[in-house]
Amino acid sequence: MKDAILGFAALAQETRLKLMRVLASCTPAGMSAGELAAELGQVPSTLSFHLSALEQAGLIQSTRQGRYVVYIVRFAGLRALFTVLTETCCSGQPELCGDLMRLLPDPPAKEEPMSSAFNVLFLCTHNSARSLMAQAILAQIGKGRFNAYSAGSDPGRAPMPDVIEKLEALGHDVSGLRCKSWNEFTGPDAPRMDFVITLCDTLEGQDCPDVGDKPVTAAWPLPDPAKFRGSATERETMINALYGMIRRRLEIFINLPYASLDRMALKKRLDELGDSVRAPA
Repeated sequence: MKDAILGFAALAQETRLKLMRVLASCTPAGMSAGELAAELGQVPSTLSFHLSALEQAGLIQSTRQGRYVVYIVRFAGLRALFTVLTETCCSGQPELCGDLMRLLPDPPAKEEPMSSAFNVLFLCTHNSARSLMAQAILAQIGKGRFNAYSAGSDPGRAPMPDVIEKLEALGHDVSGLRCKSWNEFTGPDAPRMDFVITLCDTLEGQDCPDVGDKPVTAAWPLPDPAKFRGSATERETMINALYGMIRRRLEIFINLPYASLDRMALKKRLDELGDSVRAPA
C-alpha cells in the first residue's frame, strides 16, 4: 500500500503525467533527459527532479548509454498500481471486471535492476573529515536509493585518521574514502548530481563547480575538526558529536517525500535541515 501511495503521488502532477505519456509512446527505445526536456519544453534542471521522483516511485528506470542517461517506462510498476485498484474487484475475481490489465505490455521474463534515483555530492574545503563522514553515512543508510559522493575545493593529502577510525568502529565501509578535488565531478562523463550539500562555513570564497543540470544545493555548516585544539578525550567527544549531527540530518534527508515535492519545496526542506535552529539538536 505504501508503494501504491508513492506511485499515485508521483503521477499526481502535470509534468510527471506528461512524462509518462511521452515515455510510453517510445518504449522500448526510451528517451534521453535532453530529448524529454525538448519535447515537453521544460528546463532540464526542473525536469531532472520530476524524472527522479518517477524513478523513486518505481514507474520509470534509467540506464546510462555513453554520455547520456536514457529513461524508459517501468511497466511492472504501472501494473502494480493497477493491481491495487483491481485485485478486490467482483469479490476477489478481477478477471470478471474487464480487460484493464491487457492494456499494458506483458512484463519481461526478467526485469533489469533499477538504478539509484538520486546522486548526492558533499563538499567541504579539504574533503578529509565532514564530507567523508557524510558520504560514508549516506552510503550505508541510503538503502540503494542514493549514491553518495564527496569532494573538496582544496583536497588534503589523506583523510583524518580519527575520522576513519570512528567510521570503522561504527561499521561503515571506508575502503573507498579518499580526499579528492571536485574537478572529478565536472565534465560530460561525470555522474549527474541531484543534490550538492556543503558542510563548511565557506569554500574559501570559491564558487561551487559545475556538476550538471543545476542540482538542488544546500549549506549545512558544521564545525571543522582540523581547527579543534582540545585534549584527546575532548576531540573524541567532538568527533562523536559531529558524526551525530551529520547522521541525524541525513536520516531526515532520506525520508523526505520526494515524489510529492517540487524543486523549490526540496530546497526549502534542505535549508531547514542546515539551519542550526531548526535542525535536531
